[in-house]
Amino acid sequence: MPNIKSAKKRVKVIQTKTARNKAIKSDLKTALKKADAAVIDNADNKEEVVRAAIKKVDMACTKGIMHKNKAARKKSQLAKKLG
Repeated sequence: MPNIKSAKKRVKVIQTKTARNKAIKSDLKTALKKADAAVIDNADNKEEVVRAAIKKVDMACTKGIMHKNKAARKKSQLAKKLG
């Protein structure tokens, strides 16, 4: 446990950022799983679900959760599955 005031603050800030990152990652994984399931099941709203997943990938990339090349790769894979 830190003794210095600034170090204590850094611990609190890191916990907040970790929780935010974890929530974004979890939301992203859920969206990707839903998109995969919709494409496999050939659901009626598969385009809409894939579009939502691509948006989540873009948001994760913007927030720094995912590298831009990985985001591009995921988006390409989703588009390929859809088409």
